[in-house]
Amino acid sequence: MTPEQIQHGILQGNPAVQRRAMAKAITLLESTRPDHRVQADALLTSLLPHTGQALRLGISGVPGVGKSTFIEALGLFLTRQGHRVAVLAIDPSSTVSGGSILGDKTRMEQLSVDPNAYIRPSPSSGTLGGVAEKTREAMLVCEAAGYDVVIVETVGVGQSEIAVHGMTDMYCVLQLPNAGDDLQAIKKGVMERADLVVINKADIDPHAATRAQAQITSSLRLLGMHGHPEHAAHNEQLWQPRVLQLSALKAEGVEQFWQSVQDFRQLQTANGRLARRREQQSLAWMWERIDAGLKQAFQQHPKVQALLPQVVGEVSSGRLAASTAARQLLAAQAGP
Repeated sequence: MTPEQIQHGILQGNPAVQRRAMAKAITLLESTRPDHRVQADALLTSLLPHTGQALRLGISGVPGVGKSTFIEALGLFLTRQGHRVAVLAIDPSSTVSGGSILGDKTRMEQLSVDPNAYIRPSPSSGTLGGVAEKTREAMLVCEAAGYDVVIVETVGVGQSEIAVHGMTDMYCVLQLPNAGDDLQAIKKGVMERADLVVINKADIDPHAATRAQAQITSSLRLLGMHGHPEHAAHNEQLWQPRVLQLSALKAEGVEQFWQSVQDFRQLQTANGRLARRREQQSLAWMWERIDAGLKQAFQQHPKVQALLPQVVGEVSSGRLAASTAARQLLAAQAGP
């Protein structure tokens, strides 16, 4: 399919054509070929006027917390209400082979065959922060196709997964009832950025879930007060992070979760913070792509490529400090 056909399929095609066009678009966006990059930029620009209306929801949590089960339960709940749900599931890539299993479609058996849902697994390919390099672009493709709820499921590697906070409207962290809650709840990074914390598998040990909910609620209140006196005063115009209990396996508590999401969106839209958050995310995205482009241009510079083998050998053998080697390579790129 040409970029024009892909665009037409995404915007006006029947469901089968649209799904195929979306898959083609995301594959094109993920390609590293220079000619594909040019086509992808043109396609993204043509789709941009049709984006921005969806709710962007980030879901994070440690492996085994039940992210896929929860997302399937939530997705099925939403499609029954008439929503169209897109799930961008990021799977870890092997540090040995570079491959990924991409098993989220298998885990979401019911949602993957729902006509009002679209699931796209993508490899992280070494990208830090629990997301893939082209997750933002994939989100825009889904929005242009008319999906009004876009869910990003992160890799699940723990306290480093904050990149999804910088590309979604609401950041949700899933926790287990018995996982060192008194310590985990006060770890900064992931928890202090959470808009909503969910204690999943609460049905297994209700007492532990209730205890974890109380501990995390208290910890979030302390984290919010630190450097944010407006939160300490419980300003009704600002969102106060909530902690919920649910059982994704039994689909219990999903309705209350969605109500909290709706409350968040309504408040953040009214106070203007949602619009500002998206503006900041767009600018951060631009600078991130500039950084990536500068790194690629540096690596492809003829003088850098000519000097690189010698410098690598000297650094590897201990004859040259890494910092000195970096300055020499940068000087080679900047030189006449």
